[in-house]
Amino acid sequence: MPGKGQKKPWPFIDPVDPQGMPALLASWLDALRTRGYSEAYLQNHQGAVSAFILWCQERGLAKAAEVTKPVIERYQRFLFYYRRPKRGDEGDGVEGEPLGLRTQKQRLAAIKHFFRWLGRNSYILANPASEIELPRVPPRRPPEVLTLGEVEQVLAQPDTTTPYGLRDRAILETLYSTGMRRKELSLLCFSDIQPEAGILRVRHGKGKKQRIIPIGERALGWIRRYLADVRPQLATTPDDGTLFLSFTGKPFWPDTLTQMARDYVKKAGIKKPGSCHLFRHTMATLMLEGGADIRFIQEMLGHALLDSTEIYTHVSIKKLKEIHSATHPGATLVRRKGAEGEAPETSAEPLFPLLAAESGDEDPEP
Repeated sequence: MPGKGQKKPWPFIDPVDPQGMPALLASWLDALRTRGYSEAYLQNHQGAVSAFILWCQERGLAKAAEVTKPVIERYQRFLFYYRRPKRGDEGDGVEGEPLGLRTQKQRLAAIKHFFRWLGRNSYILANPASEIELPRVPPRRPPEVLTLGEVEQVLAQPDTTTPYGLRDRAILETLYSTGMRRKELSLLCFSDIQPEAGILRVRHGKGKKQRIIPIGERALGWIRRYLADVRPQLATTPDDGTLFLSFTGKPFWPDTLTQMARDYVKKAGIKKPGSCHLFRHTMATLMLEGGADIRFIQEMLGHALLDSTEIYTHVSIKKLKEIHSATHPGATLVRRKGAEGEAPETSAEPLFPLLAAESGDEDPEP
């Protein structure tokens, strides 16, 4: 089954048939492109629908009109039971991990979108995907974050006596200070930074959205050193103004930034998963624990919905506990002036003696 990021041509059966699903897929993608959808969005949807078309063609279904609700339901079961082939000398052809529920939902959602467009444009009489129920996806687990000491340890890993080390330190400082996505940083130009105001402009945010965010003085200091001592050595003609350049003088590929950040985290001896996004999660969590309002974090991260930002409230429960202990009248066993009665003394007795006495070998009553 072709996976995400498939680059080889899809081996469609009769791809030039104007009524076939491959031709309709091309028309649908063109329609999305004219409506301003990003290339990343188009590639993801193209991959999901192309995989479905191949699956249909293997079963003798070449036209969209031949696809029914039971066919899509059967494909949904196929996704659920599909196992990724393991790789390795001894694992070739052996069933591996299943597709995650989130991946299954994304692929089915793309199919629903495709057939909805076909129905609205009269390519089919009825939409067979209209009543397909998408998988229920559990909430995302709180992301791993670095402590303040750990993030400083990672930032200290690049050898700033070398040009590439100085550049890498400036990159890591920018990720940590702003919480930018790796693609946003790779497309950042030095004209986007206003050092006097301590802000920068993200021109290529997710969903083609722009935003203005602050950047700290320490990060600006490393960027100044990089611009003065390193970038002139890396820049080539013509210079498009990209801030951070690779050894070829070209902008970074996002995957290259990922590997670089991951290497420094590993070099620091920190066994937490993540790379560029690890700095993004860390920035948001530390700011939230420092007292920042979650809506300011939402603006910094460029989240369209507050729901996407609220995951960090689970991470910062430690700070919430500290605030609760410091402000709630009944949070601690302390005698308060003017309170009626006295606070009970602490003891080694069970917190809930009745429940402790009743707990035993017998099963509790329902």
